[in-house]
Amino acid sequence: MRILLLEDHATLADAISSHLRAQGFIVDACATLRCAAAAFASGEFGAALIDLALPDGNGLDLVSSLRQRGLPLPILILTARDQISDRIRGLEAGADDYLVKPFDLDEMVARIHAVTRRYSDPPVALKEFAGFCIDCTRRCVLVKETTVLLTAKEWALLEKLSSRPGTVFSKEQLDQAIYGFDDDAASNTLEVFISRLRKKIGKDSIATVRGLGYRLNQKENA
Repeated sequence: MRILLLEDHATLADAISSHLRAQGFIVDACATLRCAAAAFASGEFGAALIDLALPDGNGLDLVSSLRQRGLPLPILILTARDQISDRIRGLEAGADDYLVKPFDLDEMVARIHAVTRRYSDPPVALKEFAGFCIDCTRRCVLVKETTVLLTAKEWALLEKLSSRPGTVFSKEQLDQAIYGFDDDAASNTLEVFISRLRKKIGKDSIATVRGLGYRLNQKENA
């Protein structure tokens, strides 16, 4: 999952980003509303962590803007303000949850998973595709009943492709799923990850659509 982190305290932003990346998330970190607005204009995110007191305004303005645009996006507010009235304003603006600084980073991850589930279809433990299954609980793949472990970026790529099996995703869409905007991605790295996935889950599992992108083949005889 790709997360937008809006936090102007550099040390805290680094700690949050490092912890989330260690959990397999892709993180784009911003320190200003202007940066965050540009990020939302250029990419898709699975969740957002938004601080309130920022150098160029109030994070609630961004929350309200995202909700006015109708984005079905899990939003958590991060703030040092612990007054009930502040929490109410945040929730009324459209936030899903509220974390008061200082907070435990593992609790933050648990909250992200909790609010994300509210936006998802009922959880499916095992998803079947052509020649393999995805075990969503253990975040791994089963090929002929053999467990195949994936790296964080391989999982992020497969997660994106399997979100709409049979749909062609462009290179740009898949790059956004596995890289933050601060990552230095070589021009051929997506192809490298596609190749690695094919070796792990089957060479015919992912189809190349020349000039358009890639798609995950659907379950046989589905």
